[in-house]
Amino acid sequence: MRKLLFLIFLSCIVCQTYAQEIPADSGVFLLHKFQQNIGKETYKFYNYRDQKKYVVDFKFVDRGSPVPLKATIKVNPVGDPIELRIKGNTSRFSTVNDSIAIKGNSALVQVNGSSQTKNIAPNTFPIAGYSPATVQQLLLQYWNKQKQPANITTLPFGALQIRKDGTDNLSFNSKQLAFNRYLISGLIWGNELVWTDANGKLICILTIDAEGDKTEMMRQEYESLLPEFINRAAGYGMAAFAKAAPPQKATSSIVAIKGGNIIDVENGRSVPNDILLLRNGVIASMGKGTAIPKGATVIDATGKTIMPGLWDMHAHFEQTEWGPAYLAAGVTTVRDCGNELGFIDAVRNAIDAGKGIGPKILMAGIIDGKGPMALGIIQADTKEEAVKAVDTYKAKGFDQIKIYSSIKPAILKVICDEAHKQGFTVTGHIPNGMTLKGGVDSGMNMVNHIQYVYSLMKRNKDRSINFDDSVSKATIKFIKDHKTVIDPTIGVYDLALRDVKGDITKMEPAFYTLPLPLQTQFANTGEDSATHAMLMPMLSSMKVLVKKLYDDGVPVVAGTDMGFPGFSVARELELYVEGGLTPAQALKTATLIPAQVMGLEQKTGSISTGKNADILIIHGNPLNNISAVRNVKVVIKGGKVYNPYVLHKMVGFSK
Repeated sequence: MRKLLFLIFLSCIVCQTYAQEIPADSGVFLLHKFQQNIGKETYKFYNYRDQKKYVVDFKFVDRGSPVPLKATIKVNPVGDPIELRIKGNTSRFSTVNDSIAIKGNSALVQVNGSSQTKNIAPNTFPIAGYSPATVQQLLLQYWNKQKQPANITTLPFGALQIRKDGTDNLSFNSKQLAFNRYLISGLIWGNELVWTDANGKLICILTIDAEGDKTEMMRQEYESLLPEFINRAAGYGMAAFAKAAPPQKATSSIVAIKGGNIIDVENGRSVPNDILLLRNGVIASMGKGTAIPKGATVIDATGKTIMPGLWDMHAHFEQTEWGPAYLAAGVTTVRDCGNELGFIDAVRNAIDAGKGIGPKILMAGIIDGKGPMALGIIQADTKEEAVKAVDTYKAKGFDQIKIYSSIKPAILKVICDEAHKQGFTVTGHIPNGMTLKGGVDSGMNMVNHIQYVYSLMKRNKDRSINFDDSVSKATIKFIKDHKTVIDPTIGVYDLALRDVKGDITKMEPAFYTLPLPLQTQFANTGEDSATHAMLMPMLSSMKVLVKKLYDDGVPVVAGTDMGFPGFSVARELELYVEGGLTPAQALKTATLIPAQVMGLEQKTGSISTGKNADILIIHGNPLNNISAVRNVKVVIKGGKVYNPYVLHKMVGFSK
């Protein structure tokens, strides 16, 4: 009997020490891209005597591509980290395989099979990026327990900062609830916005994934609050930038630029400047005999070049940090080609009202069809849904409609017809199962991505284009005859197909000025050397195709589809020149032609009296060397004068 009691006692001790593998708690976060629910993260919590263990299953499906990830994180009873194991995908194009085990003042760190032991300092936490949300919940709890230190060193590398940013009171189930709002910087490029309840339970994370797309992680029971969190986030981000850097160093509403040479983009020439006078955001007068009014802010441009601000005709303004980054690179107007309706609307309104920093935003409202490849929450599979989608964007003041890949052919024509009735032009992808010809015949005015033109061209065995073939010539003639605008986004293919072992600074000279999270993201983007070599004939042909289209009178507009924030516009123009365009022609694709196709040529796109004062002052002459557009020294947008260095520092660039 005594032996039996002893065994029972021993069994209890073992159970208390190790616990059975029965979770003490669990939770679910719903995962979103462009506000569309595309997956979920489930965690299970096991409470042992000597540690707490969280087992995480994270998975979403992005446009038909599964993105699965599994993680286990262990902390001691007071929340200090012990171990993190994480393996899987962080986007459609990126993976993670990290293991961090902490013991005392050292950590064994394994990244993709490579191991090292690191000595660690106080306030160190293991985290491998934006996902999963469960790890960020434990990070916030650790930061609070450590009395909110200014910096947290992160493993396997890096550091981040957390700041309590305020409290948001929201109505939920007929009750007013208070949520603590935090900013986390250093984990992704820019700031994450994170909300918790009063007990530190994570409610919402607004972030970007490893391919730079807007991503939201929302605790399941609070899902209905997501639109309100998104709307508030846009306002908070814009307000922070407006407060951090006064948008104007001019001392009056009148700015006079003395000396330098003005680029006449319409005629492709450089002309000497005497005085260029800007008044209340508009070019008031220019040329000899122009007097400088008393009290005007005077900028000396002697030895420099004055040119119109650049356009990016394929932006995805995924986070507020893009605003300062675009301006710093000389981009004063962008066409956003698909975003969360509430977010981009709030950002555009903040910039236009002077409550944020960024370029002029033209908005193309994205409409997709339903199905496994769908993107976003504005979807249409019927005539009624198509009309409603167009009406929604009209009511919000959008400028254009963008088609995405899952739209059915019959619905495409309905959308185009309704859009044209409402005064919209239509751009976008060619829907799956259709060709460019079918899309244009259905009413599309513009097409995003050169791939849709390339797919109709006659190709050689090495994937290069046979431009002499009648099929290729007929394709270009069709596009010209229909006056279809082409947005090539050559830079996307240039980046995606680069040799991942090559020198990335040849593609982006400013690479090492980028924030560390962006450097990490882009350094891992590309192909192995053999695949790169195999696909180079295709990429070279795409560049030449841009020239063939331009020479035949097809309107070509420079768009980037993201890439290196801001700098990607310069890279796009460099690629056009590599394909055979002159620097003057390339400049036109990012200034005057975009203004023309968007019906704004009377207001912007070139430097002439009466147009908006969107102007750059740069070193060098881009008519001789297109790369001179990278040397931006002064940015003027709507008459407001910005220092590119200050703008870049605001969003984490080193210069």
